[in-house]
Amino acid sequence: MKIELVTTLKRQATKILSDLHASKEPVLITEHGVPSAYLIDVDDYELTKRRIEILEGIARGETAILERQLYSQEEVEEKMEKWLK
Repeated sequence: MKIELVTTLKRQATKILSDLHASKEPVLITEHGVPSAYLIDVDDYELTKRRIEILEGIARGETAILERQLYSQEEVEEKMEKWLK
């Protein structure tokens, strides 16, 4: 992973973004030697966002199972039929 100072980002934003798009490698931005932010490619951000949404859905499903919030096959088919209309 590439590491850049915030002052370098301010001075060379165009170059850093160009390198980011070419390499797809995240850039860690530091302020006073402390990690402050990551720059990542838009496509990588969107992919990560979708993966997190899927994982959150799985977690909600696992919680529902543990709390015994279950539906019969018939109930699921009814709900899906309404949802797909």
